[in-house]
Amino acid sequence: MTITQEPETTSAGKNRPDLGRATHLSCRECAATVELGPHYACMECFGPLEVAYAYGTVTRESIEAGPASIWRYKDLLPVPSNVADIPNTEPGFTPLLRADNLARELGMKTLWVKNDAANPTHSFKDRVVAVALAAARELGFTVLACPSTGNLANAVAAAAARAGIRSFVFIPSDLEQQKIVTSAVYGTTLVAVEGNYDDVNRLASELAGQHEDWAFVNVNVRPYYAEGSKTLGYETAEQLGWRLPRQVVIPVASGAQLVKVDKAFGELVSLGLVEGEQPAIFGAQAEGCSPVSTAFKEGRNVVKPVRPSTIAKSLAIGNPADGPYVLDITRRTGGAVEDVTDDEVVEGIRLLARTEGVFAETAGGVTVAVLAKLLREGQLDPGAETVIFNTGEGLKTLDAVAPVVGPAGTIEPTTEAFRALVPEA
Repeated sequence: MTITQEPETTSAGKNRPDLGRATHLSCRECAATVELGPHYACMECFGPLEVAYAYGTVTRESIEAGPASIWRYKDLLPVPSNVADIPNTEPGFTPLLRADNLARELGMKTLWVKNDAANPTHSFKDRVVAVALAAARELGFTVLACPSTGNLANAVAAAAARAGIRSFVFIPSDLEQQKIVTSAVYGTTLVAVEGNYDDVNRLASELAGQHEDWAFVNVNVRPYYAEGSKTLGYETAEQLGWRLPRQVVIPVASGAQLVKVDKAFGELVSLGLVEGEQPAIFGAQAEGCSPVSTAFKEGRNVVKPVRPSTIAKSLAIGNPADGPYVLDITRRTGGAVEDVTDDEVVEGIRLLARTEGVFAETAGGVTVAVLAKLLREGQLDPGAETVIFNTGEGLKTLDAVAPVVGPAGTIEPTTEAFRALVPEA
């Protein structure tokens, strides 16, 4: 016998969108609730909205039976039940690399690198865009758009191309050329804006109010978009054999990634998928754009906006929306937020490449350099199992390291010339 159910409806009488086990949106500040839809700010207090769920039973076995992508966690995400059957870029399930060489150099016992450069457009942004796109289409949007510091632009352009829909991408005009090319190649309408990311973001917010069918992934569908970062936490735990590390170091731009990884760890514990305490969480920023790090060190709960000036452009958000929540989480878990100079960022990139064969973009250099600094200052336990997140590919930020790496020399094609250049060979 087949049992059919009438479609669920919203308070306005419309069919309730199929967003899996998501039930409603909830204000992070005042806990007011809003029905599922294209809402991102609380009408009561203007606080940020996030997705709430009725998970029911989720097991390790049901997850492991899923595809080798973020859709193995679809029961924990605000996406349609048939999301895996719809064309998408299939992000996720990137390598978790045991970094023994780097650990040895830094004096650590057990260190892992979650290498999200292995995603389709070579950054973690493929995760958040895939979730945003799935939710946006279910909510009736027909165009994908974003303001971006580069990686998100790549991910939106590629995802829209794969989905067969139009996209608009807005970037600061001084963005790295590599990221400009790797967005434009997908056929998106790429718009360079004079100013920094915060200027671009303001423009995008205005346009979102004027184009009702445009889904700006990190603006008017932000609650759904941000949930994609949870998959980094899920994968890390699953790849460790369904357990949590003791410490993690995560780069901080808007702060949403760190906030959602913490949420993922909490969900895994509450659902009984892992045991034990949640990790100490550390945030990493570049000195030239370190509003959250500065607030942490000064003991403040308010993050004062800054004007970015750093080679780590993917982290150059001077007014991070989730900054206060990063402060709450790092303090609650016994972590910290630290920053490093641009010279240290470059050294971090080179150190990870030299020891583990992983070429990180500048955000990864920030993370490695902050890891080293935390160890030097005694803020991070060298004996505790630690995971660091590399969120992007070094080929996107070649200008950062080009001045300090290159050939050992140029020689004539003779063995004598080689021996003269490298006597010890």
